[in-house]
Amino acid sequence: MRTGTTRTTAETTKTAHSGSQAPATVPKKPRHTFAGAAWLAAVLIGAVLVGLTIVTLRGSSTPRHTLVVASMPYWNIGHGTSAVLDHQHAVTEASPWMYGLSSSGRIDTQYGAGQAASVAGEIRRLRAAGKLIVPSIANITGGKWSYAPVGRMLHSPELMAAQVAAIVALVQQNHYAGIDLDYENLHAADRQAFTTFVTRLAHALHAKGKVLSVAVFAKTTNAGTDPRNVAQDYAAIGRAADQVRLMGYDYHWGSSAPGPVAPVSWVRAVLRYAKTQIPASKIILGVPLYGYDWVGHHGTGISWLQALRLSRQYHAAAHYNQASQTPWFSYRDAAGHEHTVWFENAASSRAKFNAARSAQIGGVYLWMYGYEDTGTWSALSHVLPTSGPHAISTSTAVS
Repeated sequence: MRTGTTRTTAETTKTAHSGSQAPATVPKKPRHTFAGAAWLAAVLIGAVLVGLTIVTLRGSSTPRHTLVVASMPYWNIGHGTSAVLDHQHAVTEASPWMYGLSSSGRIDTQYGAGQAASVAGEIRRLRAAGKLIVPSIANITGGKWSYAPVGRMLHSPELMAAQVAAIVALVQQNHYAGIDLDYENLHAADRQAFTTFVTRLAHALHAKGKVLSVAVFAKTTNAGTDPRNVAQDYAAIGRAADQVRLMGYDYHWGSSAPGPVAPVSWVRAVLRYAKTQIPASKIILGVPLYGYDWVGHHGTGISWLQALRLSRQYHAAAHYNQASQTPWFSYRDAAGHEHTVWFENAASSRAKFNAARSAQIGGVYLWMYGYEDTGTWSALSHVLPTSGPHAISTSTAVS
């Protein structure tokens, strides 16, 4: 969900941690090539741009097995919907990333009028399959992350009350199960105001029987490493929201030195800290299914499929960094530029699924830039099954 660099459009990697981690390198360990480049043999046609979130809904008073929610960016909602419908056994809810804010702070769709009919059609398909809809709203204005509309709202009682009412109305009018709040790049001075907003929005949604999810930057201390970390009070948000989605990625990002997007040791540290502040059942770990292709300190977001094609095109052997549990490779392009690619595959995702399971948190969501490793679905089902004797069961309501 978020990066540490300014985005030109929202249709770049929606990364999480975005600069909340200072540039760092993972301790060097011997890197091993995949035997026979086995990862290259994976089927190219597979599940597509879909984020998966395992959650426990509010109001559940009896033990429930894991629930899986697909979060689909609007620009590829057609492919995302098809992936959900192809894996109905694994997905119970859908969370389209589709709403933004106008410059005046009015809630609007991130897509244009020309795409409205197709998006509505995909949501109808999801509903017909029995999927609950919990869309995301982000402070995206004109395709870019924008602080001003949220900053004004947070420090104006009138604007805050109006936005709470507008979000509740949006949820009710469209028969959504709730909303996912993805307000990013706030200032440290916004901390109390953001807590107040989240708390009031949660109360208003709960009064209507709806749920609230809040996305937060990953950090290992209260202050984190960036002012935007200070703006998000984990403990207060955890008391108010039904889900707290930890954006556990972008340890290295588009303007950092090359390196793993989500080294597993850092992910574990993020989870350890989060559990001291937030009820474990509410913590939802973000798992990235994308990577970056760096030239120097400039990285371009890429999917697993794009990494696969680059590796084949330039005959570059893929390696697996055991310390971070992440695949990588390097190559030289036709212009002579040296590239370093770090990305995610089924093995690296499995490592993070295992971290989530070991931490006994509420679940995970997968933020996917594009076509993911098709083995990710089986890894998810094996480590975090949604049903059966090995499925994680929750016995308390998230409220």
